[in-house]
Amino acid sequence: MRRLPVLLAAIATLAGCASATPTYLKSGQQGLTIDCSGQALNWDKCYEKARQSCPSSNYNIIGADGKPAPRPDASLLDQDLGKFQVRTLTIECK
Repeated sequence: MRRLPVLLAAIATLAGCASATPTYLKSGQQGLTIDCSGQALNWDKCYEKARQSCPSSNYNIIGADGKPAPRPDASLLDQDLGKFQVRTLTIECK
């Protein structure tokens, strides 16, 4: 029973972090795909992770994919509450 609070804290910590995965770009150069999907994250978390992942904090954005946030004036009936927002950013460090 004592491990349950520790496990829940670890899951909560991981849920708020963007992840970076190495990838190869069409040019053959190595890049990074940054995933900042979910309700707890936003595009700012993607850009923050990009700065942290590149040694000089400088990068070129190669591509971005994501489902935009619902309009503020949309009713709950217009939203798909069963899915979370998907956001990925592909970058190349300078």
